[in-house]
Amino acid sequence: MQHLSPRYRSYLAQILDRQSPLKVKQAEEGDVLRHGEVFIAPPDYHLSVDVKGVLCLSQSPKVHSVRPSADVLFMSVAEVYGPRAIAVVLTGADSNGSTGVRVIKQHGGITIAQDRETSGIFGMPGAAIETGCVDFILPLDKIAPKIIELVQKIHLDDSPAGRTRS
Repeated sequence: MQHLSPRYRSYLAQILDRQSPLKVKQAEEGDVLRHGEVFIAPPDYHLSVDVKGVLCLSQSPKVHSVRPSADVLFMSVAEVYGPRAIAVVLTGADSNGSTGVRVIKQHGGITIAQDRETSGIFGMPGAAIETGCVDFILPLDKIAPKIIELVQKIHLDDSPAGRTRS
């Protein structure tokens, strides 16, 4: 999610869609999470996921003075996906995401924060790191490969063979 003004149309999803092999779109109420798709929170809406993998949009009060809030998303992901959740906190101001990172860890998930050197603004990653709940502090170019590695490991661990390994 990105904090964008609701007064202007956001082209973030279209820009990322042109740059990614994954399908990227702005989330709409009722969208369902699917393999190979990326959803961007629309300006001025919190984004969360329910137990059926359905995306929910809300204009409930701002969290850390922002809407959308990474904390809202991370907390819902933690509740639904538990140890299969992966949260990533990238460059940004304030402490948005730090509460969600704690909740992801409490549910056994994995957390990643962008390092100071590659962050334009280190507020959000720095606040996440200060929680003591960040598993990996990485430069921006190392985050996607780490996510792929972690997802493959989670997938293997969830397989029947993975569950029988000691």
